[in-house]
Amino acid sequence: MNYPFWDAGVGYGVLMATIAVVHVFISHFAIGGGLYLVVTETRARRRGATVWLEHLERLSRFFVLTTLVLGALTGVGIWFVIGLLNPAATELLIHNFVWGWAIEWTFFVIEIAAAIVYYYGWRRMSPATHLRVGWLYFAAAWLSLAVINGILSFMLTPGDWLATGSFWDGVLNPTYLPSLVLRTGICVLLAGLYSLAVASRMPASPEKTAIVHYDTVWALVGLAIAAPAGLWTFRALPAALVATARASMPWPMEWLAALGWLALALAAGLVLFGLIFGRHLRLPAAVLLMALAFAGFGSFEFLRESIRKPWIVAGTMYGNGIEVERIAELQSGGLLPALAYRTGDDGRDLFQHACGSCHTVDGYKSMRRVYDGTDAAYIAATIRGAHRMRGNMPPFAGTAAEVDTLAGWIAARIDRRPLAEITGLSGIELGRRSYDLRCGKCHEIGGRNDKTASLDGYTRADLEDFLGMAGDLSDEMPPFHGDDAEREALAEYLLSVTGGAR
Repeated sequence: MNYPFWDAGVGYGVLMATIAVVHVFISHFAIGGGLYLVVTETRARRRGATVWLEHLERLSRFFVLTTLVLGALTGVGIWFVIGLLNPAATELLIHNFVWGWAIEWTFFVIEIAAAIVYYYGWRRMSPATHLRVGWLYFAAAWLSLAVINGILSFMLTPGDWLATGSFWDGVLNPTYLPSLVLRTGICVLLAGLYSLAVASRMPASPEKTAIVHYDTVWALVGLAIAAPAGLWTFRALPAALVATARASMPWPMEWLAALGWLALALAAGLVLFGLIFGRHLRLPAAVLLMALAFAGFGSFEFLRESIRKPWIVAGTMYGNGIEVERIAELQSGGLLPALAYRTGDDGRDLFQHACGSCHTVDGYKSMRRVYDGTDAAYIAATIRGAHRMRGNMPPFAGTAAEVDTLAGWIAARIDRRPLAEITGLSGIELGRRSYDLRCGKCHEIGGRNDKTASLDGYTRADLEDFLGMAGDLSDEMPPFHGDDAEREALAEYLLSVTGGAR
């Protein structure tokens, strides 16, 4: 509220993922790659393995270009984006962890300098000195991860920090250790996969086979560390957070099962392409293995971000940058007066500051897709009950008048034609679509808050009468303002799921 809202024109999730996911992949490879290079170089020098050393020099060229150029650019990009997308959360993190950030940046500077020296030192330094530089690089890179992981895991599980405000309680939070082990395993895994991609371009030879087998074992070790650490991390989450996510957002939980299948597929692919047919490994197969790892790692990051909703920092600040302790104050005095920067369009300001961190009008998590076929009264009721709906949304931090202002602003930008005209549906299919639109956001049939049992035995006429008075049941229960065709279709659909008399 102390900052203007930057309208990126796309969903914040898309914008952040575009930069952050790329950076996360690169940064984890940079750490695992540093360990891979020095351990493998030590092994190769002891054996006098010239082909291995040449392979490592080629790998370090790719390694340095990727980590120093793309890694640095996307790292700066993350700071730029978070400062624009959620300046309040960025401010909170900086105020609480300023020395943590300073330490992390110091390690990053050492990491960058050591990586440059390591790459250019292959033919200019003694083997012993070259290895010392490599170990310095890896130590600085991993220590950077150890610090930043404390801040990332804090956002999901702040733990005792909520009561103490202590730096160390924030960093050493309940998921710090398991997520650090998990990320370390991912670092090792990605290093083996990147090296496999480089080795796949070598001509078939006994040396290539040996390198591919070695890289495969390296990747499998990383996977063996990451998989159980992932379960450890999940079990360290507060039970209430998981229970809420299961009830309100079952689809992120489905990604947890997908992670297991992706891990099994990756392990099978490594054994098949790396151990059994390692001599004939080609780049497409190596890229496939890397894609499986990226899909698994991306799923973990998606799950971590999703399960945190509606928070940006669990228990203290919602995703829209509004602190928990200010909700009652804003609901009484209003959100608009609390905004330091206003555009003159009250509806737009309310949407941007209350909803815009997750939703757009026409694009990512579109309001049109949610509200087409409804009206301002329906929209206002859903805003009042936003915290009860699927998706784990925060309560609306504004007055009743601001609810109406926001609802009117959204209603002016949606398609308010009858639902049948918009969708081209009729009969029970129209009824199903109407239920999803008007009822399913709070009452999931066969799932969360299912109320269909209370309608057992209702006739069609009973159901149509019920729809006519639904808005009187609660301020957070939207009135039914659909036309007669939609009303009849919805009643028909409810009959099909409740077994009522026709």
